[in-house]
Amino acid sequence: MMDLHPDFLRLPVAHRGLHNDSRPENSMAAFRAAIAEGYAIECDIQRAMDDTPMVFHDYELARLTDIENGTVAASTPAQLARLHLLETDETIPTLREMLDEVAGRVPLLIEIKDPTIASGPEVGALPRRVAEALAGYDGPVAVMSFNPHVVAAFHEAAPEIAVGLTTCGYEEGEWQMLDAETRTRLAAIADFDAVGASFISHDRVDLDNPAVVALKARNVPVLCWTIRSPAEEAEARRVADNITFEHYRPETA
Repeated sequence: MMDLHPDFLRLPVAHRGLHNDSRPENSMAAFRAAIAEGYAIECDIQRAMDDTPMVFHDYELARLTDIENGTVAASTPAQLARLHLLETDETIPTLREMLDEVAGRVPLLIEIKDPTIASGPEVGALPRRVAEALAGYDGPVAVMSFNPHVVAAFHEAAPEIAVGLTTCGYEEGEWQMLDAETRTRLAAIADFDAVGASFISHDRVDLDNPAVVALKARNVPVLCWTIRSPAEEAEARRVADNITFEHYRPETA
């Protein structure tokens, strides 16, 4: 198990970069803005058709581009590179392009989105491809996912990089793609030790979860998501060691 770099506990983490109306989430402009203000960066990874890691949150393209019925997984990297984010000049970067831009200047927290959508074991090549992109990267980096199988696969491919679980309470209404047994197991963070995790990033509204409390008692770093005001930050920091934030500017230590 590789420990989380201490800068992940010192610098607030900009959720999908420091984005706003003119700098779309997960865009190079949002990442440059976070770097300029000294924040760590959180980003999301989806797979393109050929399993190239692309920096994009949604499975579907409609919310952030002018493609109404497309998905990242059904598109080639070249097709994705031609799409504009929210009618700006920003396009969808590959992970490799983002790594070249960040270049170790601030900590980078990478969430690999679940290729199975239902937290299944058939995660394909994406975790390995992310590991390949990170080989030789010089700077604080950590990788996480909601799907423990993704974390385990990445950890096997890159044991020298800290891994964690993205976690929450897994309420049925928000996680209807999961059966009750899976929701219960994930909410209990039962796979933490088995996948080699060294931290969690947990939903701010569920920080009193007994599983979080138990990990905190073991001195496991607890990050949380997503904080949108100083008041939410103050409440979260009663438990969390650091925050993932958006739409305001927290202080840096």
